[in-house]
Formats: sequence, C-alpha cells, structure tokens
Amino acid sequence: MSVLANRLKSARLKAGFSQERLGIEAGLDEMSASTRMNRYELGKRIPNPALVERFAQILDVPACYFYAVDEKEAELLVYFHSLDARGKEEVISFSKRLSNK
Repeated sequence: MSVLANRLKSARLKAGFSQERLGIEAGLDEMSASTRMNRYELGKRIPNPALVERFAQILDVPACYFYAVDEKEAELLVYFHSLDARGKEEVISFSKRLSNK
C-alpha cells in the first residue's frame, strides 16, 4: 500500500470518519463516495492534489502529511500544523538551534 493510502486511512480513522462520510464531505458523489475512498485507501487509485487538500482540511492535517515517507517526519508535520503562529516560530527557532544553522 502506498504512503498516501496508509496516511489517508490512518488520519480518517483517527478523526472518526467513515470512508463514505469523508468522501461526501470532500465533495464526492454520495453514490460512489465509499467505493472511491476504499480505492484510495487500498492504493488502487490516487486522488488528485485538490482532493488531497480537501481531505487535509476536513481531517485537520497538513496536505504534506499524506506524502511524508518517514513516520517521525509525518508526526512532526501534524504537531506543527496544530500550532498557532507563535508556536510555529518557536519550533523553527528551536530547530535552527538544534541543527546549528
């Protein structure tokens, strides 16, 4: 299964959405939403970038989360996404100090 497929399913389950509900909220046709979401999560189909953006908004994760190969990086992206502007600046500043750049 692809990284996108795994992350989509994981984020959906964590948010408590059924495949059908997420698909419908993302604008997919009610008659095919469940089937299409199932195909995305199995890696049989790849959603277009605009649809991935809608999933991200609904699931409250950054779109780049769906493409992060490394688990720790994906986790950090979700945490960073949840911060306010000041928190994000602090994380960036701290990261610069850690990397000595």
